[in-house]
Amino acid sequence: MYIMRKHANAAAHASRSHAPYLVFRDICSTIAALCRIVLVERNDFMTAPIRIAVTGGAGQIAYSLLFRIGNGELFGADQPVILQILEIPPAMEALSGVVMELQDSAQPLLQNIIISDDPRVAFQDANWAILVGGMPRGPGMARSDLIAANGPIFVAQGKALNQCAADDIRVLVVANPCNSNCLVAKANAPDIPPERFFAMTRLDENRAKSQLAQKAGALVGDISRLAIWGNHSSTQFPNFEHALINRAPAETIIDDRAWLENVFLSTVQERGAAIIRARGLSSAASAANAALDSIRSLISPSQPGDWFSAAIASDGNPYGIADGLIYSFPLQNGDNSNVEIVEDLPISDYARRKMRASETELMQEREAIRDLL
Repeated sequence: MYIMRKHANAAAHASRSHAPYLVFRDICSTIAALCRIVLVERNDFMTAPIRIAVTGGAGQIAYSLLFRIGNGELFGADQPVILQILEIPPAMEALSGVVMELQDSAQPLLQNIIISDDPRVAFQDANWAILVGGMPRGPGMARSDLIAANGPIFVAQGKALNQCAADDIRVLVVANPCNSNCLVAKANAPDIPPERFFAMTRLDENRAKSQLAQKAGALVGDISRLAIWGNHSSTQFPNFEHALINRAPAETIIDDRAWLENVFLSTVQERGAAIIRARGLSSAASAANAALDSIRSLISPSQPGDWFSAAIASDGNPYGIADGLIYSFPLQNGDNSNVEIVEDLPISDYARRKMRASETELMQEREAIRDLL
């Protein structure tokens, strides 16, 4: 009997002495199980990168853009991406050098790089297409000639997007004349909803904010409610009448209407030409930055009471601009990436004249490419 009690007491003592170990073992098992779940979920996530097609991949804008996309500056630090880069055949060797640099950057989020001179390959299953490549304006070339020269490029790209892109494709046109190029691409992609096409006027917005900030002695981040109306051209209207500086109307901070109507407008409208004169090359880094800004605004909810600029299909707009154009408006993005024109903004007679001038120019551009639509 003594022996049995001795063994029973020993077993109980052993059980008590091992209790902390058992608790620790159970905790470790739970943590391991949670880690396995997280790893499985992360692996599932990591197998679904966003495919981003970029045209004109060997050009200056793309060179400033591609590395920032691969570094997570567009879709976030946890979102892997695949870059699908399009170039014309003569530039493929230069593009191979860009690819080498992308590889040498060893960016963990960049899962793959696909290059091609065939838009059907570059746009295959793409979720986003950033159309940067186009024919540049040459010496003595009229704007109408530039529009006519770029039109066939965007016919082919629109058809390829329609045929090959993912069901959720969105398209940002950067190549100039971007409004009309976007119109051509949209017209040749009839199966893609028209609200998925955007032409970039964010560079103009950024330029306008910078000018107001410098004049007011404020920070760029202090400027809000400034939108570009119309065409990405010298007829664009950066509407200072709605703009705020530190939440106060810009015209109360910059009490100089003549400066706003003349120096401010002409500086923003002619900024691209001024950069070409100064550096001998067109805007590249600032254009790439504006493309990133544009897409971030299109995929993220807007700040309450603020808006951003992009050119979209004008059909049914609330400001009386003719249908059938790609026209820049103040836009807001809802919780579900539902991008809409900001409604019920007061429009002065002065602003209306500026808006109409850009509308007229866009209608003239549309006539020049009517056979491509």
